[in-house]
Amino acid sequence: MTTRATIQFPSHGEQCTGWLYLPATATTATPPPVIVMGHGLGSVRTMRLDAYAERFAAAGYACLVFDYRHFGESEGQPRQLLDITKQREDFASALAYARSLSSVDGTRLVVWGTSFGGGHAIAVAADDGHASAVIAQCPFTSGLASGMAVPPWTSVRLTTLGIVDQIRGLLGAAPLLVPTAGAPGTVALMTAPDAEDGYLNLVPADGAGGFDNRAAARISLHLLRDTPGRRAAEITAPILFAVCDADSVAPAGPTLKYARTAPAGEIKLYPEGHFEIYVGEPFERVVADQLDFLARTVPAE
Repeated sequence: MTTRATIQFPSHGEQCTGWLYLPATATTATPPPVIVMGHGLGSVRTMRLDAYAERFAAAGYACLVFDYRHFGESEGQPRQLLDITKQREDFASALAYARSLSSVDGTRLVVWGTSFGGGHAIAVAADDGHASAVIAQCPFTSGLASGMAVPPWTSVRLTTLGIVDQIRGLLGAAPLLVPTAGAPGTVALMTAPDAEDGYLNLVPADGAGGFDNRAAARISLHLLRDTPGRRAAEITAPILFAVCDADSVAPAGPTLKYARTAPAGEIKLYPEGHFEIYVGEPFERVVADQLDFLARTVPAE
């Protein structure tokens, strides 16, 4: 039987909280490969990452699923501070922690990220240079492309609020929070027609995980300049890009362009939108494809 334990690991003076899944086949003599999994924009690990981890663990893989600092059950003040550099530091700290465990084989490590975490996975794997494989699911690869998907008036209002929030941060005041996902026409980081319902549909019914549909507005000043997709060309390990054709948040075009620069890249296309592949039949297809990729590149046995 798969086991799941709550764990903590240090990241730059604070503690990140997560889960460690161990497959039933795990033994001290033959520790399993480990998949380190990062969630998306403003999310927490309970927003369907457990569903993926359970499938991977059933196939013989250990999984380390964690919350970034300032979110969910991890430490970090102020809360809901969405900081690209800090989140990538946390991802790197999670890799280091996984490699320190005797219960897993840290020499067979897979970096897995979805949405905003998919961009992190690309950047962190490029920096790390020792991952056995990488999976980037509907990844954020171009801040400019994602920004162009936001209506101009919404962008102007977000930028204004971002400047105010940045000043508040410099003065030591509490962050100015904006919704992470909102209805079209509202001021939120994601306002595509499918964003609010699709995003909130990932939150567990019991509300577990400490999710809050808000983030510090200052992130709006930094998203446009972030282009993790450019780092794909530096990753020599096998990397699977799971791309949604109808992605309204992380447009497929730039992602496909960057994916084709990866020396050992593979691309799987799905007709669904950004939030649809986490649930139902689309989820089953994407998990099956990822398990096939894992079996070929980092076999569990």
